[in-house]
Amino acid sequence: MRRALLTLLVVALSCVACADAERDLVYDQVIVTGGARIEVGITNDKRLPTRAQVLEALTTAAHTVTQFYGRFPVRKLHVAVVSRDGWDGITGTTYGAADGHSFIRITLGTQLTPAALRNNWVMTHEFVHLALPDVGQRHHWLEEGIATYVEPVARVQAGELPAAKIWRDMMSGMPNGRPAADDRGLDATPTWGRTYWGGALFCLLADVEIRRRTNHRYGLRDALIGIVNASGNIESDWPLSRVLATADAAVGVPVLSELYAAHATQAVDVDLPALWARLGIATANLANSEGMVHFDDRAPDATIRRAITSTTAR
Repeated sequence: MRRALLTLLVVALSCVACADAERDLVYDQVIVTGGARIEVGITNDKRLPTRAQVLEALTTAAHTVTQFYGRFPVRKLHVAVVSRDGWDGITGTTYGAADGHSFIRITLGTQLTPAALRNNWVMTHEFVHLALPDVGQRHHWLEEGIATYVEPVARVQAGELPAAKIWRDMMSGMPNGRPAADDRGLDATPTWGRTYWGGALFCLLADVEIRRRTNHRYGLRDALIGIVNASGNIESDWPLSRVLATADAAVGVPVLSELYAAHATQAVDVDLPALWARLGIATANLANSEGMVHFDDRAPDATIRRAITSTTAR
Protein backbone atom coordinates (compact mmCIF):
# COMPACT_ATOMS: atom_id res chain seq x y z
CA MET A 1 0.00 0.00 0.00
CA ARG A 2 1.25 3.49 -0.74
CA ARG A 3 0.38 7.04 0.18
CA ALA A 4 2.43 9.51 -1.82
CA LEU A 5 3.69 13.03 -1.13
CA LEU A 6 2.51 13.34 2.46
CA THR A 7 4.38 14.96 5.30
CA LEU A 8 5.62 12.90 8.20
CA LEU A 9 3.07 14.72 10.37
CA VAL A 10 0.26 13.23 8.30
CA VAL A 11 2.02 9.88 8.44
CA ALA A 12 1.98 10.03 12.22
CA LEU A 13 -1.64 11.14 12.44
CA SER A 14 -2.73 8.21 10.29
CA CYS A 15 -1.99 5.77 13.12
CA VAL A 16 -1.74 7.08 16.67
CA ALA A 17 -0.39 3.83 18.08
CA CYS A 18 2.22 3.58 15.35
CA ALA A 19 3.13 7.23 15.84
CA ASP A 20 3.79 6.62 19.51
CA ALA A 21 6.05 3.69 18.64
CA GLU A 22 7.85 5.56 15.88
CA ARG A 23 8.58 8.52 18.11
CA ASP A 24 11.00 6.42 20.16
CA LEU A 25 12.74 4.76 17.24
CA VAL A 26 16.40 5.34 16.58
CA TYR A 27 17.35 4.96 12.91
CA ASP A 28 20.63 3.25 13.73
CA GLN A 29 20.62 0.48 11.10
CA VAL A 30 21.72 1.24 7.54
CA ILE A 31 21.26 -0.64 4.27
CA VAL A 32 23.25 0.55 1.27
CA THR A 33 22.07 -0.72 -2.11
CA GLY A 34 21.77 0.54 -5.66
CA GLY A 35 22.96 4.05 -4.87
CA ALA A 36 20.57 4.44 -1.94
CA ARG A 37 20.96 4.85 1.80
CA ILE A 38 18.15 3.20 3.74
CA GLU A 39 18.05 4.12 7.41
CA VAL A 40 16.07 1.67 9.52
CA GLY A 41 14.55 2.09 12.97
CA ILE A 42 13.40 -1.15 14.59
CA THR A 43 11.25 -1.38 17.70
CA ASN A 44 12.78 -3.03 20.73
CA ASP A 45 9.71 -5.24 21.24
CA LYS A 46 11.25 -8.55 22.39
CA ARG A 47 8.24 -10.55 21.19
CA LEU A 48 9.30 -10.05 17.57
CA PRO A 49 12.01 -11.86 15.66
CA THR A 50 15.44 -10.43 16.45
CA ARG A 51 16.56 -7.08 15.07
CA ALA A 52 19.18 -8.91 13.00
CA GLN A 53 16.48 -11.07 11.42
CA VAL A 54 14.30 -8.05 10.65
CA LEU A 55 17.24 -6.21 9.09
CA GLU A 56 18.14 -9.27 7.03
CA ALA A 57 14.60 -9.49 5.63
CA LEU A 58 14.62 -5.80 4.73
CA THR A 59 18.06 -6.10 3.13
CA THR A 60 16.97 -9.03 0.99
CA ALA A 61 13.91 -7.12 -0.21
CA ALA A 62 15.95 -4.00 -0.96
CA HIS A 63 18.55 -5.93 -2.97
CA THR A 64 15.77 -7.71 -4.90
CA VAL A 65 14.25 -4.39 -5.96
CA THR A 66 17.69 -3.02 -6.84
CA GLN A 67 18.34 -6.03 -9.06
CA PHE A 68 15.00 -5.65 -10.81
CA TYR A 69 15.34 -1.92 -11.57
CA GLY A 70 19.12 -1.75 -11.90
CA ARG A 71 19.18 0.79 -9.06
CA PHE A 72 17.18 1.49 -5.95
CA PRO A 73 14.28 3.81 -6.85
CA VAL A 74 15.08 6.60 -4.35
CA ARG A 75 18.33 7.93 -2.93
CA LYS A 76 17.31 8.13 0.74
CA LEU A 77 14.67 6.24 2.67
CA HIS A 78 13.58 5.84 6.27
CA VAL A 79 11.95 2.55 7.28
CA ALA A 80 10.17 2.34 10.64
CA VAL A 81 9.50 -1.16 11.96
CA VAL A 82 6.85 -1.24 14.68
CA SER A 83 4.85 -4.00 16.38
CA ARG A 84 1.19 -4.93 16.74
CA ASP A 85 -0.09 -7.05 19.62
CA GLY A 86 -1.70 -10.45 19.17
CA TRP A 87 -1.18 -10.89 15.45
CA ASP A 88 1.08 -13.02 13.24
CA GLY A 89 1.22 -10.99 10.01
CA ILE A 90 3.04 -8.13 8.31
CA THR A 91 1.67 -4.93 6.78
CA GLY A 92 3.36 -1.98 5.14
CA THR A 93 2.58 1.52 3.93
CA THR A 94 4.80 3.65 1.68
CA TYR A 95 4.82 7.45 1.68
CA GLY A 96 6.40 10.00 -0.63
CA ALA A 97 9.17 12.40 0.25
CA ALA A 98 8.97 14.48 3.39
CA ASP A 99 11.87 16.12 5.20
CA GLY A 100 14.16 15.06 2.36
CA HIS A 101 13.40 11.35 2.25
CA SER A 102 10.67 8.84 1.52
CA PHE A 103 9.20 6.81 4.37
CA ILE A 104 7.91 3.25 4.83
CA ARG A 105 6.20 1.90 7.91
CA ILE A 106 6.39 -1.87 8.40
CA THR A 107 4.17 -3.36 11.11
CA LEU A 108 5.04 -6.81 12.46
CA GLY A 109 2.66 -8.88 14.54
CA THR A 110 4.02 -9.98 17.88
CA GLN A 111 3.18 -13.60 16.98
CA LEU A 112 5.16 -13.46 13.72
CA THR A 113 7.64 -16.32 13.36
CA PRO A 114 11.16 -15.93 11.95
CA ALA A 115 10.23 -18.30 9.10
CA ALA A 116 7.23 -16.15 8.11
CA LEU A 117 9.43 -13.07 8.25
CA ARG A 118 12.01 -14.66 5.93
CA ASN A 119 9.33 -15.66 3.44
CA ASN A 120 7.37 -12.40 3.51
CA TRP A 121 6.40 -10.55 0.33
CA VAL A 122 5.27 -7.31 1.96
CA MET A 123 8.68 -5.64 2.21
CA THR A 124 9.45 -6.18 -1.48
CA HIS A 125 5.93 -4.97 -2.40
CA GLU A 126 6.47 -1.74 -0.46
CA PHE A 127 9.91 -1.10 -1.96
CA VAL A 128 8.43 -1.53 -5.46
CA HIS A 129 5.98 1.27 -4.67
CA LEU A 130 8.94 3.66 -4.54
CA ALA A 131 9.57 3.18 -8.28
CA LEU A 132 6.48 4.93 -9.65
CA PRO A 133 5.55 8.63 -9.51
CA ASP A 134 2.35 9.66 -7.77
CA VAL A 135 -0.32 9.40 -10.49
CA GLY A 136 -3.33 10.30 -8.35
CA GLN A 137 -6.07 8.32 -6.66
CA ARG A 138 -7.96 7.72 -9.91
CA HIS A 139 -5.05 5.58 -11.12
CA HIS A 140 -4.32 3.90 -7.79
CA TRP A 141 -4.92 0.56 -9.53
CA LEU A 142 -1.70 1.07 -11.51
CA GLU A 143 0.34 1.74 -8.37
CA GLU A 144 -0.98 -1.35 -6.62
CA GLY A 145 -1.09 -3.43 -9.79
CA ILE A 146 2.59 -2.85 -10.53
CA ALA A 147 3.57 -3.70 -6.96
CA THR A 148 1.38 -6.83 -6.99
CA TYR A 149 2.85 -8.02 -10.29
CA VAL A 150 6.49 -6.98 -9.93
CA GLU A 151 7.00 -8.27 -6.37
CA PRO A 152 6.77 -12.00 -7.18
CA VAL A 153 8.43 -11.63 -10.59
CA ALA A 154 11.38 -9.80 -9.05
CA ARG A 155 11.69 -12.43 -6.33
CA VAL A 156 11.77 -15.24 -8.90
CA GLN A 157 14.38 -13.37 -10.93
CA ALA A 158 16.43 -13.00 -7.74
CA GLY A 159 16.21 -16.74 -7.09
CA GLU A 160 13.99 -16.40 -4.01
CA LEU A 161 10.93 -18.20 -5.40
CA PRO A 162 10.31 -20.97 -7.93
CA ALA A 163 8.56 -19.88 -11.12
CA ALA A 164 5.86 -22.52 -10.66
CA LYS A 165 4.71 -20.88 -7.41
CA ILE A 166 4.06 -17.43 -8.84
CA TRP A 167 2.29 -18.76 -11.95
CA ARG A 168 0.04 -20.82 -9.72
CA ASP A 169 -0.61 -17.75 -7.55
CA MET A 170 -1.43 -15.71 -10.65
CA MET A 171 -3.82 -18.37 -11.89
CA SER A 172 -5.52 -18.28 -8.49
CA GLY A 173 -5.49 -14.49 -8.04
CA MET A 174 -6.00 -13.00 -11.51
CA PRO A 175 -9.71 -13.95 -11.72
CA ASN A 176 -10.27 -11.42 -8.90
CA GLY A 177 -9.18 -8.71 -11.35
CA ARG A 178 -11.79 -9.46 -13.99
CA PRO A 179 -14.65 -6.93 -14.30
CA ALA A 180 -18.02 -7.56 -12.67
CA ALA A 181 -21.34 -6.72 -14.31
CA ASP A 182 -21.33 -3.09 -13.08
CA ASP A 183 -17.67 -2.42 -13.92
CA ARG A 184 -16.82 0.97 -15.47
CA GLY A 185 -13.16 0.38 -16.26
CA LEU A 186 -10.04 0.46 -14.14
CA ASP A 187 -10.13 4.21 -13.55
CA ALA A 188 -13.68 4.18 -12.19
CA THR A 189 -13.98 0.84 -10.37
CA PRO A 190 -11.89 1.13 -7.17
CA THR A 191 -12.77 -2.27 -5.72
CA TRP A 192 -10.11 -4.40 -4.01
CA GLY A 193 -10.09 -6.95 -6.83
CA ARG A 194 -9.84 -4.46 -9.66
CA THR A 195 -7.27 -2.30 -7.83
CA TYR A 196 -4.80 -5.05 -6.96
CA TRP A 197 -5.51 -7.97 -9.29
CA GLY A 198 -7.01 -5.90 -12.11
CA GLY A 199 -3.87 -3.77 -12.04
CA ALA A 200 -1.68 -6.87 -11.94
CA LEU A 201 -3.56 -8.39 -14.89
CA PHE A 202 -3.01 -5.15 -16.82
CA CYS A 203 0.73 -5.53 -16.12
CA LEU A 204 0.79 -9.16 -17.24
CA LEU A 205 -1.00 -8.30 -20.48
CA ALA A 206 1.49 -5.47 -21.06
CA ASP A 207 4.47 -7.72 -20.34
CA VAL A 208 3.30 -10.39 -22.78
CA GLU A 209 2.43 -7.89 -25.51
CA ILE A 210 5.68 -5.91 -25.21
CA ARG A 211 7.70 -9.10 -25.51
CA ARG A 212 5.63 -10.29 -28.44
CA ARG A 213 5.86 -7.00 -30.36
CA THR A 214 9.58 -6.48 -29.72
CA ASN A 215 10.44 -10.08 -30.60
CA HIS A 216 11.54 -10.76 -26.99
CA ARG A 217 13.94 -7.82 -26.90
CA TYR A 218 12.05 -5.95 -24.17
CA GLY A 219 9.44 -6.59 -21.49
CA LEU A 220 7.51 -4.64 -18.88
CA ARG A 221 10.61 -4.59 -16.71
CA ASP A 222 12.40 -2.46 -19.32
CA ALA A 223 9.43 -0.08 -19.52
CA LEU A 224 9.43 0.39 -15.75
CA ILE A 225 13.20 0.86 -15.69
CA GLY A 226 12.68 3.61 -18.26
CA ILE A 227 10.48 5.48 -15.77
CA VAL A 228 13.06 5.18 -12.97
CA ASN A 229 15.90 6.21 -15.30
CA ALA A 230 13.89 9.35 -16.17
CA SER A 231 13.87 10.25 -12.44
CA GLY A 232 10.33 9.01 -11.99
CA ASN A 233 9.69 7.72 -8.48
CA ILE A 234 7.34 8.22 -5.55
CA GLU A 235 8.97 11.54 -4.77
CA SER A 236 7.65 13.03 -8.03
CA ASP A 237 4.15 13.87 -9.20
CA TRP A 238 3.54 12.96 -12.86
CA PRO A 239 0.38 12.87 -14.95
CA LEU A 240 -0.38 9.36 -16.07
CA SER A 241 0.15 10.34 -19.68
CA ARG A 242 3.79 11.13 -18.91
CA VAL A 243 4.28 7.83 -17.08
CA LEU A 244 2.85 5.83 -19.98
CA ALA A 245 4.72 7.79 -22.65
CA THR A 246 8.03 7.41 -20.80
CA ALA A 247 7.50 3.68 -20.36
CA ASP A 248 6.48 3.19 -23.99
CA ALA A 249 9.49 5.17 -25.24
CA ALA A 250 11.82 2.88 -23.28
CA VAL A 251 10.61 -0.20 -25.18
CA GLY A 252 9.81 1.42 -28.54
CA VAL A 253 6.17 0.27 -28.75
CA PRO A 254 3.05 2.05 -27.36
CA VAL A 255 1.68 -1.00 -25.58
CA LEU A 256 0.97 0.63 -22.22
CA SER A 257 -0.77 3.64 -23.76
CA GLU A 258 -2.89 1.39 -25.96
CA LEU A 259 -3.85 -0.92 -23.10
CA TYR A 260 -4.76 2.04 -20.92
CA ALA A 261 -6.98 3.51 -23.63
CA ALA A 262 -8.79 0.18 -23.88
CA HIS A 263 -9.18 -0.58 -20.16
CA ALA A 264 -9.46 2.82 -18.44
CA THR A 265 -13.15 3.66 -18.82
CA GLN A 266 -14.82 0.47 -19.96
CA ALA A 267 -14.99 -3.12 -18.77
CA VAL A 268 -12.66 -5.34 -20.77
CA ASP A 269 -12.76 -8.99 -19.82
CA VAL A 270 -9.78 -11.26 -20.41
CA ASP A 271 -10.05 -14.89 -21.43
CA LEU A 272 -7.73 -16.18 -18.71
CA PRO A 273 -7.89 -19.88 -19.68
CA ALA A 274 -6.79 -18.93 -23.20
CA LEU A 275 -4.01 -16.73 -21.81
CA TRP A 276 -2.68 -19.53 -19.59
CA ALA A 277 -2.87 -21.98 -22.50
CA ARG A 278 -0.87 -19.66 -24.77
CA LEU A 279 1.74 -19.27 -22.03
CA GLY A 280 1.81 -23.02 -21.51
CA ILE A 281 0.58 -23.10 -17.92
CA ALA A 282 -1.83 -25.65 -16.50
CA THR A 283 -2.67 -27.06 -13.10
CA ALA A 284 -4.31 -30.30 -12.12
CA ASN A 285 -6.40 -28.80 -9.31
CA LEU A 286 -6.37 -25.06 -8.74
CA ALA A 287 -8.87 -25.29 -5.89
CA ASN A 288 -6.49 -27.53 -3.98
CA SER A 289 -3.68 -25.65 -2.27
CA GLU A 290 -1.39 -28.52 -3.22
CA GLY A 291 -2.40 -28.41 -6.91
CA MET A 292 0.73 -28.54 -9.04
CA VAL A 293 1.46 -26.26 -11.98
CA HIS A 294 2.64 -27.91 -15.18
CA PHE A 295 4.43 -26.14 -18.05
CA ASP A 296 4.02 -26.88 -21.76
CA ASP A 297 7.09 -25.58 -23.56
CA ARG A 298 5.42 -26.23 -26.92
CA ALA A 299 2.78 -23.52 -26.26
CA PRO A 300 2.81 -20.44 -28.55
CA ASP A 301 4.00 -18.03 -25.83
CA ALA A 302 6.05 -20.43 -23.73
CA THR A 303 9.19 -18.47 -24.57
CA ILE A 304 7.55 -15.33 -23.16
CA ARG A 305 6.57 -17.16 -19.98
CA ARG A 306 10.14 -18.36 -19.45
CA ALA A 307 11.56 -14.91 -20.16
CA ILE A 308 9.31 -13.20 -17.60
CA THR A 309 10.69 -15.30 -14.75
CA SER A 310 14.20 -15.91 -16.02
CA THR A 311 16.89 -15.46 -13.36
CA THR A 312 19.08 -14.00 -16.10
CA ALA A 313 16.49 -11.41 -17.16
CA ARG A 314 17.77 -8.02 -18.19
